[in-house]
Amino acid sequence: MERLRVLLVGDGPEVTGSLEMVLPRLPFDVEMAYEGDEALERLRSTDEEINVVLLNLATPTSEGLEILCNIRQVHPNLPIIVTSEAPAPLTIVTAMKSGATDFLCQPVGSEQLEKAIARALNGRAVHTPQPLKSKAMGAQAFIGNSPGMQGIAAILGQVGWSEAPVLIQGETGSGKEVVARELHANSRRAKKPFFKLNCAALPSELVESELFGYERGAFTGAFQRKPGIFEAADGGTILLDEIGDMDVRLQAKLLQVLQDHEFQRIGGKETVKVDVRVIAATHRDLERNIEDGNFREDLYYRLNVVNLVVPPLRERKEDIAGLTDFLLKKHSRPGTPIPAVTPELRNAMLAWRWPGNVRELENFARKLLIFQDAGALVRDLQERMRRQQPMQTAPALMPSLALVPAPQVSAAAPFEPEAERITVLEEVSKANQRAEAEAILAALTATHWNRKQAAMLLNIDYKALLYKMKKLGMDQKRPADDEPVETPAAQPAPVVAHAAAIAC
Repeated sequence: MERLRVLLVGDGPEVTGSLEMVLPRLPFDVEMAYEGDEALERLRSTDEEINVVLLNLATPTSEGLEILCNIRQVHPNLPIIVTSEAPAPLTIVTAMKSGATDFLCQPVGSEQLEKAIARALNGRAVHTPQPLKSKAMGAQAFIGNSPGMQGIAAILGQVGWSEAPVLIQGETGSGKEVVARELHANSRRAKKPFFKLNCAALPSELVESELFGYERGAFTGAFQRKPGIFEAADGGTILLDEIGDMDVRLQAKLLQVLQDHEFQRIGGKETVKVDVRVIAATHRDLERNIEDGNFREDLYYRLNVVNLVVPPLRERKEDIAGLTDFLLKKHSRPGTPIPAVTPELRNAMLAWRWPGNVRELENFARKLLIFQDAGALVRDLQERMRRQQPMQTAPALMPSLALVPAPQVSAAAPFEPEAERITVLEEVSKANQRAEAEAILAALTATHWNRKQAAMLLNIDYKALLYKMKKLGMDQKRPADDEPVETPAAQPAPVVAHAAAIAC
């Protein structure tokens, strides 16, 4: 029997939600399109016919619905099933009016999706699934020849078959999700579902409803019972990405689930028991969050049974060549030649620090596929490195404690212990203020007043820098190049701390 062909249109370079785990179980040949234009080009081609379009929207927006309308114009009778996470009822109505054949709320089970496709095909049979290697499923790969990644691979082999929670830490874009998926693949739960929830991408109320589900009538818009990710992932694994951004109140409920393996849906009284392995990931320093009162210490120790730290790409440049080859193959279209990475381009890539880590490298690989011009990308990297050079030398401009002038005490003044102590402290405070102001001004000047880069240079949080700049009166519009820059030390606004404490 002829296999059905499904075109999976994702709202971005990665397909969110439960579709990645559901589709391999169904008897479909799956093709992937990352953008609306790519989907339209595939539908206009003379290759094998597409039977169903599965349009996955991370967040139902006017742009996503525009993709739906454009597909409908090209193929008026093609079944289009739209899926999304926690959509508003108005969005569902709008999608159906725009031409959607069906609308499914994620997480989607394999049986639910199978029935929806059967309905869309007017009852055409969908038979027992056969082993399937989907083009869309090769989006993740654990590639690591560097010592750091080899060490992680060794740990994954040891803890994969255990039930211990794992905390994965690392910079944004360094590949924490890939490590989590590799851990799941090496566990006894490998054939069970794997779900991911980004705790920073949704308000805390939506995070709670996504995790635990809700009963009908629990809140406005809850028209029917909705199971949460914990129920859908029973027997499998859940990745809680950016766990450091989870609301403290919700952390208490998560801790209870980890301890008792049971919970109640929002608005419900029934206790639901689950068997789920939880993997947490974050780019934040959770120990500092605990000190600040933003993360529960008991939850931290519950999650941090095994700790994996994914090194940034600049510390594992041995992996750049392998990652680049994989990403070029991942994003290349069938029949399109893959451009060669010239020695000049390879050297430029090794010299670049990759502040965006693997995510930045992925965008770079896509750019190479689009323009097919290695020389232009070499010049682009060289120009970016030239602009970064002032930032690399800027720390030398920061005054240290040894350079702060000591307060001068008048020998003619009568000795009054308390008054003298206060005078000395005031002088030290003023010296600290001047030093901090000069350090911030040096960083802003070196980065051409790019506040985010200046914060990275000073090794402080971006919001902390904005707060200090406001205190110093430096939050106004950047002065013109031909205007003299008024140093904050000359302004009356107080300063928070000494420059040596900026990185703390």
